[in-house]
Amino acid sequence: SMLMVGAQTSLAVAVIAVGIGVALGVPLGLAAAANRGGLLDEVIMRGNDLIFAFPSLVIAILITARYGPSASNAILAIGIFNIPVFARVARGAALPLWTLDYILAARTAGKGKIRISAEHILPNIMNLLIVQATIQFSLGILAEAALSYVGLGAQPPIPSWGRMLAEAQTMIYTHPMLAVLPGLAIVLMVLGLNLMGDGLRDLLDPRLRRGRA
Repeated sequence: SMLMVGAQTSLAVAVIAVGIGVALGVPLGLAAAANRGGLLDEVIMRGNDLIFAFPSLVIAILITARYGPSASNAILAIGIFNIPVFARVARGAALPLWTLDYILAARTAGKGKIRISAEHILPNIMNLLIVQATIQFSLGILAEAALSYVGLGAQPPIPSWGRMLAEAQTMIYTHPMLAVLPGLAIVLMVLGLNLMGDGLRDLLDPRLRRGRA
């Protein structure tokens, strides 16, 4: 029963954290690509570099030192770390599109950068963002388990796979299944999400579809 409820905790943390990364990172990446070489692009990318300098565990320590350990603070820490990931993916995928003829035609028609990004750029990079979201989803589950393992994630009485591992390590020789089961659940969940990401990449990549045809 704790494994099943712990799955809800891990999935909820990962989904919300990835949602934060998508909601904030993608618009930042699109804005940086639309203003390539400009001041806004430089500020966004240097801000991303600053966040990348602090892993999610360090960000969680900083947050919990101020507000205390909890699942919501773990979500905030993982979500903050996801923002530059999606910003870089969106910017890198959007930059080549700004040189294409249909974007030039849209600009000639009087469309602004925001409208072009929303109507033409975003739909054409959605496949990459979906694949990246599945990857970050699996990494979010690992991050939540790691934070809970060190006591910075979900607190009792909320079950968590990471905390179950931490509590079972003192009984590893007498009741090994208490550690094996949550560890196996984490492995299977992350493996399944990575396989789903590979499948989505093959399904959504037009070059791979043409190769199969």
